[in-house]
Amino acid sequence: MDTVNKNKRIYLVGFMAAGKTTFGKILAKRLGYNFIDTDRMFEEKYKTSIDLFFKKYGEENFRKLEHEILKTTFSLENTVISTGGGTPCFFNNMEEINNNGLSIYLQLPPKALYHRLVNAKRVRPLVTEKSDDELLNFIQEKLKEREPFYNQSKLIISGLSPDIDFIADIIKKENKTNSSPDQ
Repeated sequence: MDTVNKNKRIYLVGFMAAGKTTFGKILAKRLGYNFIDTDRMFEEKYKTSIDLFFKKYGEENFRKLEHEILKTTFSLENTVISTGGGTPCFFNNMEEINNNGLSIYLQLPPKALYHRLVNAKRVRPLVTEKSDDELLNFIQEKLKEREPFYNQSKLIISGLSPDIDFIADIIKKENKTNSSPDQ
């Protein structure tokens, strides 16, 4: 796949509550791109919340369908795509993300993720019904499992105070370079 089209898809990866959706919407606006969230795509397609799907059909079935949702994004252009926290960690999703777009890992320390999850409005199936200590331990353990995948991203930025304008400028410059007629 040529690089002209690859930078037309920006994939945001990171742990749940890292701010991928919020960051993604702002970045898309700065770039003049569309924005989609693969979790929302899943819920719209299957007419159920991810939480209820997990409870009824289990994580394995969810991951298979999530992979199919991800594959539908590979034909999009001028789009920022927020992925689910576990999406890069199953099948060969991270490799496919990197082959089909620019990946950005929004990195946050466990305590910041903990505070965001404790105050989250959205129900997240992997963390419901956990005590505070269990939640922090869960975050630390899951992050250790998932970071090898997240760290394969082309850009790794702090999710605590991401410089959206800086990232948008990098992407715009890349797009100009890759679309020059000399190539």
